[in-house]
Parts: sequence; structure tokens; C-alpha cells
Amino acid sequence: MTETQRAAQFIEQYIPEAMRETKTPGYSVAVMKDEELVYEGGFGWRDRERFLPATADTLYGIGSCTKAFVATAVLLLAERGALKLEDPAGRYIPLKLRATGGTPDGAPNIGAFDGSAESGPITIHHLLTHSSGLPSLSTSEILLQQGLGLETGVPLASAEDFYRWVNGAQDEISARPGERFFYSNESYRMLGHIIQTVSGMPFYRFVTENILQPLGMSRTTFVRSAYERDADKMRPYWAKLDGTIVPAEFPYPDIGLIPDFSFIVAAGGLISSVRDMMKFLSANMPGRAAKPGRAAISENVSLTGNAAPLLKPETLGRMQTKYIDRPAGYYGSNGYGYGWTITDNFLGHKMVAHGGSIEVSTAYAAFLPEKRMSVMLAANSSGMPHATIAEGILAALLGQDPYEAIPAFDIKKRMNLLAGTYASYRNAVSVRIFAKGGLLYLEQKNPFLDSVVPLIPEDDSLRNFRFYTLTEGVRLPIEFRTGSKGIDLYIERDRYHKVG
Repeated sequence: MTETQRAAQFIEQYIPEAMRETKTPGYSVAVMKDEELVYEGGFGWRDRERFLPATADTLYGIGSCTKAFVATAVLLLAERGALKLEDPAGRYIPLKLRATGGTPDGAPNIGAFDGSAESGPITIHHLLTHSSGLPSLSTSEILLQQGLGLETGVPLASAEDFYRWVNGAQDEISARPGERFFYSNESYRMLGHIIQTVSGMPFYRFVTENILQPLGMSRTTFVRSAYERDADKMRPYWAKLDGTIVPAEFPYPDIGLIPDFSFIVAAGGLISSVRDMMKFLSANMPGRAAKPGRAAISENVSLTGNAAPLLKPETLGRMQTKYIDRPAGYYGSNGYGYGWTITDNFLGHKMVAHGGSIEVSTAYAAFLPEKRMSVMLAANSSGMPHATIAEGILAALLGQDPYEAIPAFDIKKRMNLLAGTYASYRNAVSVRIFAKGGLLYLEQKNPFLDSVVPLIPEDDSLRNFRFYTLTEGVRLPIEFRTGSKGIDLYIERDRYHKVG
């Protein structure tokens, strides 16, 4: 079996299983290796009510995968000498925050930053790397709730509203610029506004004319009305907390009607297909020279996405360089570059990736620049394990068994092994262990107790089956033991046997 065949086998085996588990209506996949599209296709329905199938050309809201386009646009302007990444952001937009941070009067400071002295300004570089020192201000949550018909009570209809909200957050600054990673949708909206200010045209038009059109991404758009006219588009679905999946509206406004505020979509409003996105991912591969001004397009761009980079090689390298650390993951060190998450050692290779969610549509892009392999995934709901799927596909292309190479699969297998009903001596008392959101939970229900608590593993990979929960700040050990007669659960003085 070739690596490509192994990847296809994994895709067609695992994705339907994950869709059933998450109740996802539709899913689309595209995979490229050595500049060839080696897999593309759709699963399920792009529109369940009309029985329309998902395809590789189905349009989805790609959420925060948009950020790589914003970063590319900023770097294009930097290459043209229109701005410098070291420039203070406030030079171009009405950002009034001072990079001082601190805590409210009388409140204790937690951590090293006391906010007692002025530091350097918040620069474009800080916005690009989510390192301005400003935590999330929830503008995306507000917009998405409003777009889904939920009233938030927060006015966020114009640029003026946006900056009133942001500039009112002076006391929220929690670190000096460049010191700490706080994922910030507000930062990328401000970058969109900088692009708009410097270029002299609405944000979405600059990206369209300088990135989408040169790459031949003819169906990719920020404009909601253009998406709604397209014949092959997803119907968004809202995965509610009660487990139901219901049709919804695309939550972002039609920025064609509000061009001056079009930068509101810079954090996550792009609409694209997995096939179209391959053209952008191909343009992010190193090793080709960009032609001045516009990208060089191969004859096969509409089929394979084989496009020369928009940016100079050295600029592309800067974009894919890690500038600030994020918490370590399965593969050790990872951090953020410009619009991309950078993992230093994914199965021996550098991985560049980004996920995106607008709740009713989700997406994930990942590629190995050294191996010229890329994956693009999209769904018309939330809940799919995109990162695990992308990593599994890349592992297969590297000649490895995805189920053995990717830690998430082994962890899920171990969690499923432990989940179930456990009973004490002669079934006097029973408890339930279940998995949800990547954690195991202990449920105890009887006439004297009704509780659900998370089980925190001592080992991140669940190798030793020892956990703990907290009771008034004190650790309560919880241990599973496997033997010839099955699995036993020990909670303080109690022993339970798995019975179902």
C-alpha cells in the first residue's frame, strides 16, 4: 500500500465514524502531496434538508484560517514599503491603549507583571503574534451570538463601536507586549483596519485583489451575498448544548454593505472551499520565487492549486517562524508565527497549521513545508476533531500508521476502555465513568449524592490510569487497575468493578 493509499484509507474509514459521533451533517477534504492533489471529496450533506451532498468545491466559513490571509496582506504591504512590522499600531488606527497593564487599585498582582511602568508600544508585530498583552475581549463571541439571533446587549455595529469596546479595556492589559500569548481576535480585526488604512481601500477588497485573484481563488469571498448566490455552498448547522443539530444562518454580516467596517471579518469571516484553499496552501510552500507584484500561476492552478508564493522567500520564512510560545502539546514545543501556529517537531518535521470556527462552520489547514504536504478540512457544524484528522492524514503520507503515530487516537482508545458503569461489592452502589470534551468524568448518583466531577490524569497520555479530583482543594486519588477479570476502580476507601 502506498502512502497516498494509506491516507485515503484512513480518511474514508475515520471521517464517517467521527461524523456519526459528532452528528456533523457535511464534511469536505483536500490533500496535496508534491504539488499534486492526491485526495479530494465530500462526506454527508452540505444541505441536509435538501439532500445536497458535500463536495470538494462546497463553500464553508473557514473561521480563523482567515488569519493567515490577513498576515499575508500585512506582509505584502511591508514588502512594498507601505508599513513596517515594528511600527506602533496606533500610527494607523485609533488604538488608544497604553502598553502598561496592571490590576485594579487594591487588587493583588498575580505573576511577574505589575503594570507599574510604561513599556514599548503595541506594534503590528505584536498584533500578528497575539502578543500585545491584551487578553481576548470576546468580540467574536458577541458577533456570532448576534448573528445567530441571540441578544447580547453590546453595540458592535461600526468601527466607532469596535474601538469604544477595545479602548475601554485599558485595565485588562495583563502583560508587556511580546511577553505572553493571548489569542486575540481583536488584534486581527485591528490588522484588517491597518490594511484598510494603508491601502486606501476596504479590507476585503485589498485581500481579494492582492491574494485571492492572483491565486485564482475565484469562489473564495468575504461577501455574504456572493456566498449565498453560489450553487455549491454549505448550509450552516448549530450544534446546541442539548445535542441537537439545527439549521442556522451564516453569522457574519454582509460587508459588501458596510465597506468601511469590512475589517470586522478579518478575524474569521472568509468563505472558501477545500479545493480553493489548496491554492493558498500551495502558495505558502517554500522554494519558489514570487514575481514582483503578483503571483505566478501555473497552467494547472485550477485543478491542483500549484501556485507560486505571493511573498518573497525570506518573507514567507518570517511568516512561518515561531515568535511566541504556546503551551506544549502532544509534540512538544509549539508557538505562533504570523497567522499560523508552528509545531517544531511533528513526527520529525515542522508543521504549520491553523484552525477556525464560527460555531456553525469549522475548518482546519495544516502543511509540512519541508515535505510539501498539505491538508484542508471543513465542516458545516462544530465538533469534528479536525486537528487529529489532519495529523492522521499527514502521518499516513509520511508512511506511518495514523492510529499508532498520533497520540490522540491512543488516548481516546484508553478513555473508551475506562468508560462505563462500575459497581461495588455485590452491586450495592454503582458509579459511571464517561468521556466528554477530551476528559473523563465520574458521575455518582444515589439518594445521598448527585455529583459529576472531572478526572484529572497524572500522566497526560493516560499510561498509568491514575487520576485525581479535587475536594475543597485537596486531591482525591482515583485509580483504575486492569486484570484478568476486568477493570477495577478505586476511589478512596471504595472498590468498584466494571460491569458495563
